[in-house]
Amino acid sequence: MSTQTMTGITGILTVAVPVSDQDRAIEFYRGTLGFEVRRDATFGPGRRWVEVAPAGAQTTVALALRGDAHKAGVETGIRLGTADAASSHAYLKSQHVDVDDILDMPGAPPMFVVRDLDGNTLVIVESEAP
Repeated sequence: MSTQTMTGITGILTVAVPVSDQDRAIEFYRGTLGFEVRRDATFGPGRRWVEVAPAGAQTTVALALRGDAHKAGVETGIRLGTADAASSHAYLKSQHVDVDDILDMPGAPPMFVVRDLDGNTLVIVESEAP
């Protein structure tokens, strides 16, 4: 019996990234990384749910307002795909985004770490065209 049948899980919908200011985070993810805002809704008094994603992506990134239990500036574990790591890296550097050097290791695709405005890390990985 498959795991999907046993649990009913059909995919990864969203991953959360803790942020200190949702509007500022939207500007970075939309304006700098080129993501689109998929959801921006209020829920409960003074609470807001924001999801962003690259165009066409199924999984979204929730920009979760940090609380005492969820500090910003974390290693997110999120890997983002790009057709050309060198071009993406050069563009982000030109926008004064905090990026590490490109890692080019035998057997692995070129990749580099990028930090959002709260210091959360994402890894941009060169991926083959679908």
